[in-house]
Amino acid sequence: MHIELTLVSHTNAGKTTLARTLLQRDVGEVRDAPHVTEIAETHVLLRSAEGDELRLCDTPGFGDSVRLAKRLRQADNPIGWLLREVWDRHRNRPLWCSQQAVQAARASADVVLYVVNAAENPRDAGYVAPELQILGWIGKPVILLLNQSGPKRSAPEERAEEARWRDFVAEHRIVREVTTLDAFARCWVQEDALFARILPLLAEDRRAAFSRLMKAWRERGLVRFAKSLGVLATQIMALARDRETVAPLAEGRARGALRALGLGRAITDGASELAMKALAGRADQKIRASTDTLIQLHGLEGAAAAKVLARLSAHYAWTAPASTGKAAAVGGVVSGAVSGLIADLASGGLSLGAGLIAGALVGALGGAGLARGHNLVRGIDSSSVAWSAEFLNDLVQSALLRYLAVAHFGRGRGVYEEDEAPAFWIAEVARVFAPRQQVFEAFWETAHSTPDVDYAEADLRRVLTETAVDLLNSLYPFAELSTDEIETSA
Repeated sequence: MHIELTLVSHTNAGKTTLARTLLQRDVGEVRDAPHVTEIAETHVLLRSAEGDELRLCDTPGFGDSVRLAKRLRQADNPIGWLLREVWDRHRNRPLWCSQQAVQAARASADVVLYVVNAAENPRDAGYVAPELQILGWIGKPVILLLNQSGPKRSAPEERAEEARWRDFVAEHRIVREVTTLDAFARCWVQEDALFARILPLLAEDRRAAFSRLMKAWRERGLVRFAKSLGVLATQIMALARDRETVAPLAEGRARGALRALGLGRAITDGASELAMKALAGRADQKIRASTDTLIQLHGLEGAAAAKVLARLSAHYAWTAPASTGKAAAVGGVVSGAVSGLIADLASGGLSLGAGLIAGALVGALGGAGLARGHNLVRGIDSSSVAWSAEFLNDLVQSALLRYLAVAHFGRGRGVYEEDEAPAFWIAEVARVFAPRQQVFEAFWETAHSTPDVDYAEADLRRVLTETAVDLLNSLYPFAELSTDEIETSA
């Protein structure tokens, strides 16, 4: 059995762009001009394992809606046929195309998806009222889709916009639902929600087939979601384990002590600088590669934007052999007491801008003792740089933001480009990350020394999945995602 959804709208409202986004492939022609689509084109959205088929029909846009409504009132009499097939076909091509679209929808659509420009006030758009009359003539249940809504907005803002349109069409019973599905910035869980709205509008004998198609569509989305999180977990784990060895530092005792205390300008020798650049270069490469993979998984084109990775010293954790001489100098310079010492000898040595221990007290003798114990336990015999916990925490949050950006990018927009994340995305990512920060930091502590990298990465992926599921459920409460559902799809 096949189910057909028909896209209709005023001309140049973005039907073909939305069709490309849903189909995840280029169909039709997209350009900023009226009447780009001249004939109805039907495409297969999805096939279920049982052979059910979901079709999407992209139709020519309505042009002169007032005249079109008059033509349709005459459609079933000989004069109306003559006007349409003789006069309009050869003398008014756009009007003829509009009539073809309406005839196609009336003949084969199960549900009509009426696409409108959300940026317009419905009371100011003179074409909407006659087009609602046209939809009534078609006689099929209609879902009004708000498209071209501009930059990604929060759920309350979207609901307010939907309410405004819902009030406007309330007297037109043919419009059964109003929802947002922007061709440029929608998420896959919104597609699931759209299908859930379509189901009760179908004839009873078609609902079982559509339920199977809905299940197949959601499973495809879940698999892509699980693969995306796997890609990000692998990238994050690789950076958490990465370390670059440097030559022994060549600097005076007083100068080294000041740097260890974080006083004055952070100074590194040439070898350290090269090590930091090498570490940052590999991170930059891995972030780009993972972003490119996300782009491919979502059926998009393009490469990750060439953003230069910030190589601030605060993003590096410095690990060096904690010699008794250096530790004694650290303690001795401040006469046995240091407030706000930038040091964490027990968990990896001195750090640059990370791991600040407010009120830490280190004396000359105590510092020397800590250094001997640190070398004995860790067995470190050379200097190295690695990513700090602070940077890795930020990396997790930026990875989630990258996922949101790619997952919301409609194919109809063309080649993928990175956009600035909306402020409410950043706030939500920070909110869902905060209660799990200590869990993630436990991974950073053991990432480099764990004997079973695969097991550790699986654990990281599980926590990342929990965080991402909470994030999507927060942005889209109707999604009702669960970690178990995602892990089953992995």
